[in-house]
Formats: sequence, C-alpha cells, structure tokens
Amino acid sequence: MKKQSGFTLIELMIVVAIVAILAAVALPAYQNYTKKAKMTEVAAASGAYKTAIEICYQTKGFACVLSDILSGGTATKGNITVTVGGTATTNNNALGVWTITTSPTASAAAGTLSPLVVGDQVVLTATEVADAPLIWSMTCPSSDGYCPAK
Repeated sequence: MKKQSGFTLIELMIVVAIVAILAAVALPAYQNYTKKAKMTEVAAASGAYKTAIEICYQTKGFACVLSDILSGGTATKGNITVTVGGTATTNNNALGVWTITTSPTASAAAGTLSPLVVGDQVVLTATEVADAPLIWSMTCPSSDGYCPAK
C-alpha cells in the first residue's frame, strides 16, 4: 500500500491561526502608517506658503504683511485647503506670529484623502525672534498621534 502524504487538518488550522494573528497586528499598524503618510501630504501642501513667509521676511523684514504671502488668506490645492494668517509687526520690539493651517476637504471631484477626515489639521506656526530667523513649529490639534513632526 502507498504511504499517504500531505498536511493534517490540525496543521492547516495552526497555519491559519498564525496568519490571523499576524494580520490582526499588521493591519492597525498599516492603517496608522497610512494616516501619518496622508497627514504628511497635507503638511507638504503648506510648503509654498512657508517659503513665501521666509522670503517675505528676508526681503521686507518686519514689514511683511499677509497680502505679500497669500491674497485673501485661503487657497485650495486639490483636496487640501490652506489658510494663512498672521500678525504684521512694525518694529523689532513687537514680535509677530504667522500660522499656516492645512486640512483635507470633502470634495468628490478633487478626490479624498482617506482615511483622513475634514476635521484633521496640520498647523505650522512661525514665531519671530529678534535678530534671528523665524522659528517654526508643527502641531496637529485634531489628530496628534498622526502628526508628521512626531
């Protein structure tokens, strides 16, 4: 008689259980990675405005105003809304703060940044320092765990 070969049902069940455990661990990690990557995309949309603020301060110094950077204060780049706000200063004694807030928009035409939601934001803040370059900081008030700066 010929000897049978192959896998037993128990061996197959053990393999399925191991794969299920690995999937249960890997899927949440992948979802976190995906959301952090999308938040990085949202943060990258502010790059042009960050550069504009830096150039404005290099050329105009403390006379830099919002209209030098972005007319109207708000722009839309695809499925991301960028809002620039700030305080203009008139002398070196009063230091100002500039903010660039980027957030995904709910636009079917522009596509979605799933798994992000409309409330997710990336806020870049530039603080003036006398006789020094601007100091930039990044926060994500609505989803701090996915902030690209961390």
